[in-house]
Amino acid sequence: MAAWAYMLRCADGSYYVGCTTDLDGRMGHHLAGTLGGYTSTRRPVEMVWAEEFQTIHDAIDAERRIKGWTRAKKAALIVGDWATITRLGSRALRGASFETRSAAPTAPRDDEGE
Repeated sequence: MAAWAYMLRCADGSYYVGCTTDLDGRMGHHLAGTLGGYTSTRRPVEMVWAEEFQTIHDAIDAERRIKGWTRAKKAALIVGDWATITRLGSRALRGASFETRSAAPTAPRDDEGE
């Protein structure tokens, strides 16, 4: 069964990374704030990146890897800047295609360590 890893930009400028087998349904829950947790208090949210994987296990692996990335590396993923992703570290998604769903990312803020 196909699954997705995805990234949202929250109203406070932070990023949220998750995975699901129902991308549209999950996005609806994030937008409505019905999931609770991180995004429910940071709405509205905007999907800025999503990638389809063959299995939920692959999507979970990608989610965990991306969650460990710096804010700059996440911003490079959003715009599909593979050179910057590679330069910023070796834990890049190897062979991933990019599906950008938004404009360029906002500039990082000094108080955010993501």
